[in-house]
Amino acid sequence: MRIATLLFCLLALPRACADPAVLDAWLKRQASVRSLECTFTQERKLPALKEPVTTTGKLSFAKPGKVRWQLGNPPETIAISDGKTLTLLDVGKKIARQQPADSPQAARFSLLNGQGFESPEAFKAAFEVIHHQQVGKIHQFALKSRDRRLRTQVPWIYLDIDPATNDLRSLEI
Repeated sequence: MRIATLLFCLLALPRACADPAVLDAWLKRQASVRSLECTFTQERKLPALKEPVTTTGKLSFAKPGKVRWQLGNPPETIAISDGKTLTLLDVGKKIARQQPADSPQAARFSLLNGQGFESPEAFKAAFEVIHHQQVGKIHQFALKSRDRRLRTQVPWIYLDIDPATNDLRSLEI
C-alpha cells in the first residue's frame, strides 16, 4: 500500500507543480522586448581541472535577430549575428570565421536571438518543458530544444521566472 501511495504521489507531483500560466504570461511579455543587455558568467567544467574555469561576458540582443556575445574583459571571443550570418572572432589569435546563422556550429548563438521566445506558439514549437517547480515565489523551468542540432550544442536550458513581475531572474544554458 505504501508503494502505491508513493508512486501515486510521484506521478501526481509534476502535474501539480506545472503552471503553464506563469510561462505563458512571461512569453506574452517577450513580444514587447525590443533589446536586452546583460552580463553573464560562463562556467566550464573540464575533466583535467579540479575547479571549473569561469569567465565573465556580456550579451547584447536587438530584434530582429541581432546578437553580440562577448566572452572576457577585455574580449577574448566575440560572436556577432545579424540573423543571417554569424561571425566568430578569436581576438587573441586574430582569427575570424563566418557561417550561416542556421548552421549547427552557430546553433548555440542562434538560440540567443530570442526567436523561440517571441510568443507562446513559437516557444512550444522550439522547446519542450521537461520539468517545472516552484521555489519560494520563483518558478523554475527545465527545457529541451526540439531541434536535434541545437540539443547537441545546448542539451538543457533553465529559466527562473518571477510571476509577480514576469521578469526572467536567471537563464542557464
